[in-house]
Amino acid sequence: MATAVETKAILRSADAVCFDVDSTIIKEEGIDELAKFCGVGDVVAEMTHNAMGGTIPFKKALTERLAIIQPSRDQVNKLINDHPPCLTDGMMNLVDRLQQRNVQVFLISGGFHVIVDSIAARINIPLTNVYANKLKFHMNGDYAGFDETQPTAESGGKGRVISLLKKERGFKKVVMIGDGITDLEACPPADAFIGFGGNVVRQQVKEKAKWFVTSFQEITAELE
Repeated sequence: MATAVETKAILRSADAVCFDVDSTIIKEEGIDELAKFCGVGDVVAEMTHNAMGGTIPFKKALTERLAIIQPSRDQVNKLINDHPPCLTDGMMNLVDRLQQRNVQVFLISGGFHVIVDSIAARINIPLTNVYANKLKFHMNGDYAGFDETQPTAESGGKGRVISLLKKERGFKKVVMIGDGITDLEACPPADAFIGFGGNVVRQQVKEKAKWFVTSFQEITAELE
């Protein structure tokens, strides 16, 4: 993995920057908010904590948490309308700065399209640049599982998305920014990783990231 100096140089010459969403772009964990909204917050928060620590395979953790939440289409829509996720301070500014430099910005999330798409719309990121999991609903709107074929449904999925972006869109230098182990593990194929601790500091990420920041302003300043 690139040193801090190399990471900063790669950032300045990157043609794509990929962000994690939960606890990175937004201040909270989307699945935990959904669980709270559906009345099973405590159980699911504990499971999320274990999943983020890398002790449980991602798909297993996702399946188990959703089985407890059983979110309906109405509940998901109501959550987005009544409690839209809080954007992390300095986020908009960094995305604007990257886009001014003609850098493509992507959101790669283990969360759900329906929530992540609403965030992308708020920060001017095209929906074609969003990779996330898809919830499934029955005709009556009840929960019917999730699409297990999405790369983001598996451990190592973020790295697979980045490999795909390099292959399909020809990117030479891709930077991954995130708070979790799944983000750190996406480098390589990402050319550099920036650990983000502005909302939550995960010790393993802090120790292993060559460049670890606690605010987006630090990254924006590097682009000035």
